Amino acid sequence: MLDLRQLTYFVAVAEAEHVGRAAEALHISQSPLSRQIAQLEQKLGLTLFERSQQRIRLTADGRVFLSEARALLRHAERLENLGRRLGRGEEGGLCIGYVPHALHTGILPGALRALQQRSPDIHVALYRLSPAEQFEGLRQRSLDIALVHEPPADDDPDLCSALLLEDPLMLALPHGHPLAAREAITAADLDGQPWIAVADSQHPAWRDVFIAACAASGFTPDVRLDAAEPQTALGLVASGLGLALIQKSMLRGAGESITVRELPWHEASVRLWAAWHRTDLRPVVPSFRELVLAGAGTG
Repeated sequence: MLDLRQLTYFVAVAEAEHVGRAAEALHISQSPLSRQIAQLEQKLGLTLFERSQQRIRLTADGRVFLSEARALLRHAERLENLGRRLGRGEEGGLCIGYVPHALHTGILPGALRALQQRSPDIHVALYRLSPAEQFEGLRQRSLDIALVHEPPADDDPDLCSALLLEDPLMLALPHGHPLAAREAITAADLDGQPWIAVADSQHPAWRDVFIAACAASGFTPDVRLDAAEPQTALGLVASGLGLALIQKSMLRGAGESITVRELPWHEASVRLWAAWHRTDLRPVVPSFRELVLAGAGTG
């Protein structure tokens, strides 16, 4: 059986790439830390680190093990929080996985407000995770509901889902741009314009979908900049660095430096889904799920 303490030590050394610095961060001395890492490697029959006098680096196997160790430690933390809440008689509270879009659309904040009014003593823990991590959390029962861009497979034996929202993409352009004065913008108008693409780490295919959707609509975007998230793209648009397609929900209060236009001929949107386990173990879970679905108009 793996020792969570040893895994914590391993992650600390891997991130610091130095036993001494990791020991300082963990508030222990260097010798017992090195001993624990050696014991972990012996237990696994695996060399996790390449060692030199200057630094310590992960092996290829070590990098794979690091990813899984981090996931296990996150799950252990959520499980501990669940146990503590159960011990306080809080029905276990709620553990919610989400992508940022769930906040910007107002669906998650609205459901949390409704929950607070209905059950003010329920403790809620929010975890920003990738869809794959959220689905695994649902299966392991460390998450109660997942808010994601893509649903689980239709034939998934454990998970159910419901579409909450289709958030249309709209054109955001600098206020002083020549196209900003036009009420109707065609695909030909956009061809050759400098573009900012959104490459969201939570949804890696988004950039490719954006380019394919543009091509299907009749123009090829000249992508000059990649933004990690929509808010960054909006800041770049406001600075006059290009055009961007942004979800409608994120354009509220965009400011006077940005002009927004609908593109009826560009049928692209970002979807938000709710996913959950088929078997409810506690009444608070379906109760909150109803609030989420009702807030999205699907309940």
